[in-house]
Amino acid sequence: MTGEPQLHGYRAAMPPLRFNMAAYCIGRAAAAFPEKPALVVISDPLQPPAEIWTFAQLEDAVLRVAAALRAEGLEPGARLMIRLENTSTYALLFFGAIAAGCVPLPASSQLTGREAAFLLEDSGAAAVALSDGLAPPGIPAGVRVLESARVRAMTAHPVRTPYAATACGDPAYLIYTSGTTSRPKGVLHAQRAAWGRRPMYRDWYGIGPTDRVLHAGAFNWTYTLGTGLTDPWANAATAVVYTGRKDPAVWPRLITAAEATIFAAVPSLYRQILQYAKVDRAALGRLRHGLIAGETPPPGLFEEWTGRTGLELYEALGMSELSTYVSSSPSVLRKPGAVGKPQAGRSVAILPVESGSEPLPADEEGLLAVHRSDPGLMLGYWQRPAEEAEVMRGDWFIGGDLARIDEDGYVIHCGRADDIMKALGYRVAPQEVEATLAEHPAVAEVACAEVRVRADVSVIGAFIVVKEGAPRDAEAVKRFAAERLAAYKCPREIVFLDALPRTANGKLRRGDLKAWRPA
Repeated sequence: MTGEPQLHGYRAAMPPLRFNMAAYCIGRAAAAFPEKPALVVISDPLQPPAEIWTFAQLEDAVLRVAAALRAEGLEPGARLMIRLENTSTYALLFFGAIAAGCVPLPASSQLTGREAAFLLEDSGAAAVALSDGLAPPGIPAGVRVLESARVRAMTAHPVRTPYAATACGDPAYLIYTSGTTSRPKGVLHAQRAAWGRRPMYRDWYGIGPTDRVLHAGAFNWTYTLGTGLTDPWANAATAVVYTGRKDPAVWPRLITAAEATIFAAVPSLYRQILQYAKVDRAALGRLRHGLIAGETPPPGLFEEWTGRTGLELYEALGMSELSTYVSSSPSVLRKPGAVGKPQAGRSVAILPVESGSEPLPADEEGLLAVHRSDPGLMLGYWQRPAEEAEVMRGDWFIGGDLARIDEDGYVIHCGRADDIMKALGYRVAPQEVEATLAEHPAVAEVACAEVRVRADVSVIGAFIVVKEGAPRDAEAVKRFAAERLAAYKCPREIVFLDALPRTANGKLRRGDLKAWRPA
């Protein structure tokens, strides 16, 4: 970044040509540490763990699930949508599908029927695993339905199959995220995605085989699948899953009961813990440090957490298409105002906003870009060539983040070039929420934006112009949204306007909406 010629491209070891993500994460640890706890499931921090799986037991169950899926008729490459509760069964099915060479599609049990139907149709899934109580209306003809009990029985399938002999570039899993239109888009990751996470081990986690990692999120989120399962197992560490009620006050007790050494969550959860739980160094047991990602940390979070606990928080910046690639860590000290540094081996640059693929010099703001040779980068967007073309510029992938890199190599995040909203750590496209609210009979026009309701709290806001004679009923709009959108996508603030702010050319001034504050 000094103006001298730069050599660009991924600079760490590349994955072997034959590579299976499940074998990499589970098979190696099962061979080296068969009796070591791999997965601990806790439902009540005051009670003993509900489940403890050794690496040998984990591998056995995963390979039996793989065999059962093949017996169900799922061929390599077939998509399998998962809509299960956040239990060990979800994890076993996800990795069992990858072990079989199938392509799991982790989804939320909170999705409405309409949202789930879109994912099923768009992905062309051959099967869907459903939680108890989830009705399966609208399942396309030919799509196999796997009930929870049936999936649980797969872990005891009479035979087990070897890991599929996949190539490192073969599809491994498909995750849907908000797109630039009203339709979510599928991000297709390769088997090599797990290998592509290796730079995080030192430059974010500081992880080793003696660690016990507790993640606060759900498995339908790539943050949880990666940080909560993939990375601990790839390092022969123990993953801890909590299935009980998640009020803020439970986490210190749970961290202590689980003997967690690393805790991962979105920044807003750490803020809630500080507000509603007794937190000091003694209350956190063996915890070494915390990890945060998924949203911008609220002001003062680092200082308050460290001041009360004596422990550090390490931040990472990432995206569904790559996972984290910029971070602080025990080896990369945090610099106020910066996220951290590009992880070792990754090629990261700042490109001009409008066009061009020549990196900008230090301290110039532009689009944060990652070299396309990075093994953690997605294979592409599922059946969205136009959107895929928008994020590739020469040899670089641009995810829409504005940033600059200072003379010390630290990345300062400057916001989003697009208007994607963050809600509870999830990326939500305003167009998706707008398309749903526009169907309300009283709505004439609607626009959505992330708005700040307090100094440290941002929510999704919906700005609505009602039809002539229609009532301005905010609660009715919220009920309408709740019936059609997952809870995290629903607007928390409803603002009625006489007209939406627009430019002289009629373009929506979304920035005006983001600047809105409650009276």
